[in-house]
Amino acid sequence: MSDVLKMLAEVLEQRKQDSPESSYTASLYAKGTDTILKKVGEEAAETIIAGKGGDKEQIVYETADLWFHSMVLLAHNDLGPDDVLKELGRRFGLSGLEEKASRK
Repeated sequence: MSDVLKMLAEVLEQRKQDSPESSYTASLYAKGTDTILKKVGEEAAETIIAGKGGDKEQIVYETADLWFHSMVLLAHNDLGPDDVLKELGRRFGLSGLEEKASRK
């Protein structure tokens, strides 16, 4: 796993203990799942818009926001980037059609 993802995951875990008044991430945790999901949705939409616009710098910027908020969602559910990487590893080598068919 990327050192940056590992460090971010550690910080996100620490923020669970912080006061919502002192940390943006802690405030997301305090507001709960619906607020976190709303932020993931907003960032996904902004990433789509950036992708449509084709500005590479903006695509990277918005994707970073999406990844960050997705990692907040993972941490809120006691998961981390390793869990996602394991799932991607499981899928590696499978065709997309085979993987989709295995979800039944």
